[in-house]
Amino acid sequence: MRRRITFAQGPDSPFDQDQVQLTSDALKLRGLDSAREERVTFGFNELPSELWNVLKHAHELHIRWATERPFEAVVPFSSRVSPGLHVFFTPVDSQRLTEGLCPLLKKAFSEELKCTLPEISFTTPPLISQRFASVASYQFYSLLPSISELVTYIQQKLCPSSDAECQNHASSLLSADYLDIDYDRISHALTVSAYWAKSPEGNGWIADVRKGELGMEKIEVGLLSSQPATEPEELSVAGLLAVIGEDDHPHGTMFSFPSRHHPLPEAADYTVSFLAPTGLHPTMKISIPRSSLSAPPAPADATCALHSYLTLPSPIFADKYQLSTTDRLFLESHNLAALRTISGETDLEAPDWVTSRWGSNLLLELATPAETDSAKEDWEVTIPLHLRYLKPSPSGNRTVSVPWPIVFWACTAEEGTKMGVNPFDRVNLGWDGLFGPKTMFYQLSPSPSKDKTPGVQSRLVEQVDVPVLEIKEGLEGIIQARTIEIGTIIIVALGFLWALWKLLSVTRSSGNQKKDETVKSGKKDK
Repeated sequence: MRRRITFAQGPDSPFDQDQVQLTSDALKLRGLDSAREERVTFGFNELPSELWNVLKHAHELHIRWATERPFEAVVPFSSRVSPGLHVFFTPVDSQRLTEGLCPLLKKAFSEELKCTLPEISFTTPPLISQRFASVASYQFYSLLPSISELVTYIQQKLCPSSDAECQNHASSLLSADYLDIDYDRISHALTVSAYWAKSPEGNGWIADVRKGELGMEKIEVGLLSSQPATEPEELSVAGLLAVIGEDDHPHGTMFSFPSRHHPLPEAADYTVSFLAPTGLHPTMKISIPRSSLSAPPAPADATCALHSYLTLPSPIFADKYQLSTTDRLFLESHNLAALRTISGETDLEAPDWVTSRWGSNLLLELATPAETDSAKEDWEVTIPLHLRYLKPSPSGNRTVSVPWPIVFWACTAEEGTKMGVNPFDRVNLGWDGLFGPKTMFYQLSPSPSKDKTPGVQSRLVEQVDVPVLEIKEGLEGIIQARTIEIGTIIIVALGFLWALWKLLSVTRSSGNQKKDETVKSGKKDK
């Protein structure tokens, strides 16, 4: 087992050498104001059997979870996914059903997951080119506000019952802003990474990291601060590095590396809402300040375009025929440029209760204002969506939760740029594999609306009220439902009989008319 802890500070964050003390067997931190990423790598023989039995049938498995709370993505951890649970999976044998994955996901994350088999519940991402190797065969998503059940699973399956340190370490995941779990058949290693934008208490990190803690073979610690990079496709960091138990003092370092994910100024943000009233055809609105639409600091010869990647649960969907139109008037009225990809549950007529897959994804290229546009109000992109018929409820309404999409610039990199050598690279996010391997991304930050009452919207998830058939609970509701069902059958049957009677009447009338014409014709011949 190996452990890597990275504390990442902004260029203006305060730091004092006394906040860090390294001894022969421990590293002590006091009040360090920074983001934190912790990565633990497990060998195959260190995993419980029920986990190993699933992973041995996987060519690759990538799990991404992000909180619904807004958080700051600090360099070099600038990438984002929509809030919720994302699973990307490629089986070893595509001809064989993977029966163990969904039960494991339900046990580790939530029994409420809409997951039976990857081949049934997962969607198939669009493969634009064979060279985009980061696209997994299957993709799954579910809204998941908390990973408390995963914490319990780790405490019961990975931590010895007598190891209080391991139990507490697992509990710390409850305050994480995002969590990554990665496995691939080549390395035969499972890597778990967690990120905190700040300490849970908000007053800096206070920690004692000791050699041999949690059975770790090696613990690497880095205290890094972002620096101006000399090349536009690179990130540069400087700070201190140490290996606990091997180094007697932290070593200074400064290095640069090509990166796919780059930061934008904190003020480059966006807000998501739905136009009121929503009805059965809600329209998502993405509001972007004009200052956030400035071209990203990409290489001079790079071509950049603004995109949005939507993750839509099964109750809500986009009409691919409507969005793939070439009608410029329609696209311009919504400030859209084009629909680039769409996958998943896109049946226009199916009600939600008959859909087997979790939902759908779509990648949209967004239009940007013309250089001559001098307007100062926010640039508003609207995306027409549609709701499926949902099951009846006693109130006559149901609520559908929709995660905020991510918004980013995608820019081509210079020829010859190598994007693979990056110790902090984060791939397999669902949307990054839809672009070429040398594409650079500059992500805008989601920001709850400042116009609303404080505390009303603190989640990166929108709630949409859906009108449904009102049916009471209990026996009365069952009788009501059966009455509606029987009444519908009777009406359909009566309609069919009426149509059949009219058809027979027309046929009979036509037959009589032909008979009369034949008789008249015979009389004339005589």
